[in-house]
Amino acid sequence: MAASSSFSGPSALALSTTSRSAGLPMLLTLRRTPVPAGTRAASLAPSQLFRRGGSTALPPLRPDLAAPPRHRGRAPLLRPRAWLTSPQIASSAFTLGTVAVLPFYTLMIAAPNADITKRAVESTAPYVALGLLYAYLLYLSWTPDTIRAMFASKYWLPELPGIVRMFASEMTVASAWIHLLAVDLFAARQVYHDGIKNNIETRHSISLCLLFCPVGIAAHALTKVLTGSVDRSH
Repeated sequence: MAASSSFSGPSALALSTTSRSAGLPMLLTLRRTPVPAGTRAASLAPSQLFRRGGSTALPPLRPDLAAPPRHRGRAPLLRPRAWLTSPQIASSAFTLGTVAVLPFYTLMIAAPNADITKRAVESTAPYVALGLLYAYLLYLSWTPDTIRAMFASKYWLPELPGIVRMFASEMTVASAWIHLLAVDLFAARQVYHDGIKNNIETRHSISLCLLFCPVGIAAHALTKVLTGSVDRSH
């Protein structure tokens, strides 16, 4: 009975008041702790949430938990490359197509009678490759306004202003260049075959077909006429 009476009266009241007073600063400290940026309140336990003035306050997080995890070790050597932009695709196709046809012109000009030249000229691989590349560039450059630009007149015929607007795109210019390379190489091959068949010099005509295809064809026709007239004179 003496032990129980020692916890009653003013002593017990003083102990209760002291305990509540001691816990008040800790509770206020927890209530005044700001919420870290990027922390979701829904991911925390209810015991970690405190209300003060209608705002949510959280206890401070541990530094090792708040900081993002760091991956130790070396960075990867191979990283995925981003897709090429339209100007880069057009420039790459322009260069690739130009470089692809140069070996065939070189063989026809430097060694027209060699077996390797005859086999290379007979191959259809460069025309298939240029055709696929042209189709891909045409697909990338095609817009709903392309048909209207090509057939802008009332007679459904191309007009120069519409063609100029259409060729303002780098992709369209690249596709037209691949188109010219394929046609010029085909014309040069025809000139080469005709020169081999009729024993006519074609090196100058084939050289002109590389950049000035109509001039190269005209030069070959003129050379053929001159060669025939010389043969008849003898």
